[in-house]
Amino acid sequence: MGRVILAIVSTAACLVLLLSLKTRSTSAGLPPAPAITAAPSHSPRAATKPAIGNGRTKAASSESTSNAAPTTVAGNVVQTIYGPVQVAITVTGRRITAARVPVYPNGSPRDQQINSYAVPQLIQETVAADSANISAVSGATYTSQGYISSLQSAIDKAGL
Repeated sequence: MGRVILAIVSTAACLVLLLSLKTRSTSAGLPPAPAITAAPSHSPRAATKPAIGNGRTKAASSESTSNAAPTTVAGNVVQTIYGPVQVAITVTGRRITAARVPVYPNGSPRDQQINSYAVPQLIQETVAADSANISAVSGATYTSQGYISSLQSAIDKAGL
């Protein structure tokens, strides 16, 4: 009889300890999500106008576009299995000088963790390559594919 009571009491004590145990949050220790701002609103028609035109010669066009004002063009929103992705690029002359990601999957701590390292890498590669010919980030395949598709649509809209 003593052993039964001892077994019940020890089981109850273990159960109380387990129920009072606080688990660590899954987001603890993760780097913060990238600070990504929304692209300014632009008319789609204005964004699709090519930077070179007016019948100028190629040499004259090159000179005039080097001093061109920066234009921001947003790509299409691309749906991935983890959520939508949209890229906005800033074009100065005929070069991509900056990229932002106003829409990306961030609904869960895992999304935030993945995109905190993937989005900055994708942006850096975009500016360096000056095109959509960039590599996907390992571990962020779906986001990378959505990013590249949206980037290509922004490049097409910018007339590059």
